[in-house]
This record gives sequence, C-alpha cells and structure tokens, in this order.
Amino acid sequence: MNKFLLLGWVLIGMILLNSCSKRVIPYQSNERMKEFSPQYADFDYLSARAKVVIEEGSGKITRGTLNLRAKKDSLLWFTISPGLGMEAVRGLISNEKILIKDRIGNQDIDMSFAEFKSLYGLNLSLDLFQNMLWANPPFRFDYRDRLVKVGKVYELTQVRDQVRYFSKVGTSEAKVTELVSNSLDDRGSLLASFAHFQTIDQMPFPAETLYKLIYQTPQGAQNTIIHVEWTSIDRHSSALSFPFRY
Repeated sequence: MNKFLLLGWVLIGMILLNSCSKRVIPYQSNERMKEFSPQYADFDYLSARAKVVIEEGSGKITRGTLNLRAKKDSLLWFTISPGLGMEAVRGLISNEKILIKDRIGNQDIDMSFAEFKSLYGLNLSLDLFQNMLWANPPFRFDYRDRLVKVGKVYELTQVRDQVRYFSKVGTSEAKVTELVSNSLDDRGSLLASFAHFQTIDQMPFPAETLYKLIYQTPQGAQNTIIHVEWTSIDRHSSALSFPFRY
C-alpha cells in the first residue's frame, strides 16, 4: 500500500460494513444554539464501523470496511479490510505516537508525533484526530480565534502550529458541518464535509462524511477523496480491548 495513501487513511481518523448494522436515526434538534457552545462527543469507550470509498488522484477507486475502537482522550485503534475478511492495515494512535502495521505493502509506521512532523511536515495529535472524526471544532475556542455568526451558521477561524482551520458550525446540530484546513507553507490541505448526522444516545454523531486530502510527495502534489458512510456507532461504559502487534 502506498505510504501516502496509508497516511490518508490515518488522517481521516481511522474511519470505520456490516450488513446487519442497526438503522441510522437522523439527528433532529428542537432547539438552536443561541451562543457558541458546540456539542463534543461524550463517551468513555466507543466502537464503530463504516463503508468507505477512496478515490485517488490517478482515478483508482478502493472500497473497504473500517472498524474503530476508541478510549476517549487516550487511544484510537482501527483495522482496514478490503473484503473477504482479509485485514490489510491495523493501527493504534495514542497521546505519544502513531503505530501502523501495513500487511500488504509492508510500509509500517512507528514514530512519535514529533518524528512524524519532522518527516512529513504535519503537526498531528490524538485530540485533533478525535475532533476530525466526530465533527468537533479542531480546537477549543479561545481568545486567539475569530468567530462570527452568519445566519444559522457560526464561522470559526483558528490558527495553530502553522495551520489555518476554518470551520462552519451549524446552530441546529451544534456540530461542524464543514471544515477546511491549509498549512501556511502550502504543503497540504484538508476539506471535510459532514453531510448528515445521526442520533446516538440522543447525541449527534456523523452519519456521512466526505474528506478531500491534498498533500506533497516526492512526485509532486497528490489528492485523495474519501467518502464515509457510518453504519454503526456504539458507546460503551466498560473497557474495550485494543489488540496490536507487529
């Protein structure tokens, strides 16, 4: 598996086919957010599945299944399966490092976030991964940020570690509906569009998401589009296991 395509999978946060998955219930709110107070995903442990379609700049299209387990603010564990029960990629992201086992391309990753930034020029963190998965603003709002309300949408601009993030937060869901990020040195960008939300334990979670990645490689700029249809999201109060080995 191409290492930069693998990076694309990682950046989308280990997104998640289960023909027996439960029916998606569209999220509906009777109230609108009167002041800027986004809803952050609330869970101790979480497991999820999704159908994923990846379109590379070359025109190659890959369909697969991702499975995710999460311990809030601590661990993200995922597997990627292209079909027939075969596991292609397994990964584990903690507060300290990124571990990826690529069983097809044998291009593994085992490095800290600082090492990852030095090699790829991308400043990542577990918290940023979580927020991009669950349609949260990339960072908590503070005095450094610019916030304006335009109709039924809050527009939030944040700059962190040489990256500019522009988020649209809907007042009906209190969740990010669109996110655009660009590195200030023009090395890469990310667009995320959260088209629909579903109700999980009376809270809004993404139901369908479209991501577009643009990043630099030795061969020049590359782009990848990833469509995610979440089919199962479950919150757990008891601990989950996070098996990982090289």
